[in-house]
Amino acid sequence: MTLASAKRPPLWLLVIITISGTMAMHMFVPALPDARTDLGALVGPMQMTISVYIIGLGAGQLLYGPMSDSLGRRPMLLAGLGLYALGGLVSALAPNVHTLVAARLVQALGGCAGLALGRAIVRDSTGPVDTVRQLALLNLMMMISPGLSPVVGGAVSAAFGWRAVFWLLAAVGLATLVLAWKLLPETAPRGRPLSFRTLASDYRTLLRSRQFMGFAIGGGCATTSVYAFIATAPFIFAGELHRPLHEVGFYLGLLISGMTLGNALTGRLVGRFRIERLMLGGNVLSIVGAAGLLTTIILGGMGVANTLAWMFLFTCGAGMTSPAALTKAVSVNPYLTGSASGLYGFTQMAIGAICTSLVAFGQHPALSAVIILLAAALIAQITFRMALRKKAGLLAA
Repeated sequence: MTLASAKRPPLWLLVIITISGTMAMHMFVPALPDARTDLGALVGPMQMTISVYIIGLGAGQLLYGPMSDSLGRRPMLLAGLGLYALGGLVSALAPNVHTLVAARLVQALGGCAGLALGRAIVRDSTGPVDTVRQLALLNLMMMISPGLSPVVGGAVSAAFGWRAVFWLLAAVGLATLVLAWKLLPETAPRGRPLSFRTLASDYRTLLRSRQFMGFAIGGGCATTSVYAFIATAPFIFAGELHRPLHEVGFYLGLLISGMTLGNALTGRLVGRFRIERLMLGGNVLSIVGAAGLLTTIILGGMGVANTLAWMFLFTCGAGMTSPAALTKAVSVNPYLTGSASGLYGFTQMAIGAICTSLVAFGQHPALSAVIILLAAALIAQITFRMALRKKAGLLAA
């Protein structure tokens, strides 16, 4: 379904809606120590405010996708933004850590609506070439958010206290709710009656599709696997390469610029090359980057410059691959776009969490992280090629 240009939702609003979910996860991290002191909480319960949010952010997408296929994108998105604003408000007023954890779950269940439905709305309202370009931008914003949000959250918390972070997030939720109400049209095709049987059937169809699962698993391995390196970056640059801790943010910013370049290249080249070629080619760049850094580490020549150079190549490749893989995944069946977007988002979060957890098993942070990146990139190449062998009409049932 393609809307007339006059009815297309504004891309800038979809960007804000999409990043609001991950923004709330990362903005609160710098304020954790202050919140713990103020609430008199133990470290474990305070960490739950982050882990519960991640769980809600991933699992909630599984519900919004199929529900929006039946009930429409607009009502589900408005409901999600309302929950997001409410969760932020209750978090700001939380008298204890238990209330804060519960409020964070509500906030996550609202914030994940933007992640799942922003991509679905783009797919509904644009043609194939514009879809890739716009999804590239949405994906870029989602990747930039983890780098910028802690900076903003730290500054707000330092100036006004930790509760101000949640007042700001609640205001963002309320503002986007009003803007979405006024500016976002309904983009979904006419929906089917909603039932648990329909929901289960939709996901069963997608999970049985080698085509969809190939793009979804490959997309997650190609992109959110980089969280394994981000999570270990302080230990790599400060612990192994003996750089000041305050430089780590700058180095991660350079790697995010690689993602930016990759997204820009895909947006520029999508009219000249097939989406499949850009997806596979970008992933090959990531494989070369991870393999190059692994070789450097094994030979004992790792330094700041060559680590950044190889990782820049990896993130550039990931930036090229991600929008193409996402476009292919949500285009497998036009009647299950919302469900496909939700399941794709959940897969990304799950793979990112798995890759980050696996790093802890190694004694050498850089070596462990790069082995995981290389393995993930190779898995992505294999699953992409398996998916591309299937005919486009696989889910026509």
